Amino acid sequence: MQYSDDAVHLGRGELETLQVELLREALCRARKAPAYAEALAGISPDEINSTADVRKLPLTTKEQLRAGMPEGFLAIPKHDVVRMHYSSGTTGLATAVYHTRDDLHRWAVCAARGMLAAGVTADDVFQNMMGYGLFTGGLGFHYASELIGCMTIPASSGNTERQIHLMQTFGSSVLHVIPSYALRVLHICAEQGIDPRRDLNVRVIFVGGEPHSEQLRSRIEEGFGARVYNCYGLSEMCGPGVAMECSEQDGLHVCEDHYLLEVLDPETLEPVEPGQPGEMVLTTLRREAMPLIRYRTRDITHVLPQACPCGSMHWRISRLEGRTDDMLVVRGVNVYPIQIERALLDIDEVGSNYLLTLDRPESLDCLTVAVELTQQAFTDEMRVLTSLQRRIQRRLHSELDISVEVELHEPGGLPVSEGKAVRVVDNRSQENKS
Repeated sequence: MQYSDDAVHLGRGELETLQVELLREALCRARKAPAYAEALAGISPDEINSTADVRKLPLTTKEQLRAGMPEGFLAIPKHDVVRMHYSSGTTGLATAVYHTRDDLHRWAVCAARGMLAAGVTADDVFQNMMGYGLFTGGLGFHYASELIGCMTIPASSGNTERQIHLMQTFGSSVLHVIPSYALRVLHICAEQGIDPRRDLNVRVIFVGGEPHSEQLRSRIEEGFGARVYNCYGLSEMCGPGVAMECSEQDGLHVCEDHYLLEVLDPETLEPVEPGQPGEMVLTTLRREAMPLIRYRTRDITHVLPQACPCGSMHWRISRLEGRTDDMLVVRGVNVYPIQIERALLDIDEVGSNYLLTLDRPESLDCLTVAVELTQQAFTDEMRVLTSLQRRIQRRLHSELDISVEVELHEPGGLPVSEGKAVRVVDNRSQENKS
C-alpha cells in the first residue's frame, strides 16, 4: 500500500462532520461485539448528530476488557483477523487487541503522519529501538517508516553496543526509543569515548512508552544534538501514533479522523473545559476488528485550545501529566512519579537513573528516592555528598510537600532495564500482609 493521508489537511468544521459520520459507523461495528451487544442495543446511529452525542454511549474500562477476554470485544469473524497484540499488563492482567489488514495500514498512516510532521523524509535512515513482538512499540513505526520510504533498521530493544554500532555504520538519522533507554545509550557512548553530537548522525528522535518530563527530553536533546519528539499511544487503540508532536514541539496532535477525544473529570466523568486537566477518553472511529467506545485510558492530559502554528486543525493535547493509576498516596499526599523526575532533573548533579521505594515501617509511609549522580558530581568527599543529599531532599520537599529519604549512587549504580524503566517499588502491600 502507498501512503495517502488527505485528512491531515481538513479544516475544523470538515473534521467534525467527518467524525460524526465515522462515529455512527463505529457504533454499528461495535454492536457486533458480544461485550457491547446489550449495552449499545438501545442506541441508534441516527441519535448521533454531533460529536457531543458520544456521551450517550457507555464508557469502557480496562477491567471490562479483561473480563471480555479473549474475544468478547471482537466485532468480526476471527478468520478476518491478521494480527493480535497483547498489552504489557503492567497495571494488571494483559489484554488482547485484534487487527485486520486495513487496521494495520491505518495505524501505519497515523504514525507516518507524525513522522512527516517532525520533518522525516525518504532520505532518512530510521533505526527502530523499540521492542518487536506482542508489545506494540516497534511495529507501528516500522511500517510507517517504510510507507515514507526510509531505509529502516529493525534493531529492536537492547544490546546497546550494537545499537551504537548500527548508528555509526549506517548513519542512522532518526531513532524511535524509550526515553530512559535513550539515556542509557548516552551513558554507554560516554564510557566508549563516543561523542554523539560529533560521531553520530542522529537529528530526530521519537520517544514514548513511558511517562517522562520536559527535563528528561532536554537531556536527550542535549546529549544527541537532535530534536526529540513526544509520541503517545496505547495498545488498546493501536499503539504509538495516536497523537504526536509536530515540528513546533508544543503539544501532541491527536489523529482525530481516527480517534474521538474527550477529556473528563475522573471523579464526575463530566467534560472539563479546554485547558483544564482530566482523564483522556478515546473512541476508535475506523477500527474494524476491535472497535472501542469511550475507552478510559487513565492518562491525565489537557487540550491546548489555541491553533497550532503548523496549520493542522487536529486538536493538540499536552504531554501526559501522569496516570490516575500511577498516583501514589504517601502519608495522605497524592504524588506522581513524574513530579519527582522533574524535580530531580532540575539538579545538574543528578544523572540519568533513579528509583523510588515505598515502605511502611511501624505503619508510617516512608519514601526513599535513590538517584545516580553524574560522573563529574560523584566524589568520595563525604562533606560534598552530604551537602548535595540535603539539597536534593529540600528540592523534593518543596515539590511534594512531604519529607523523603535520599540515597546517592555512583553512575551505573542502580539497576537498568532495556525495556520500560522500573521507577517505583512499592513494598507497602507486602508489609501489610506480613
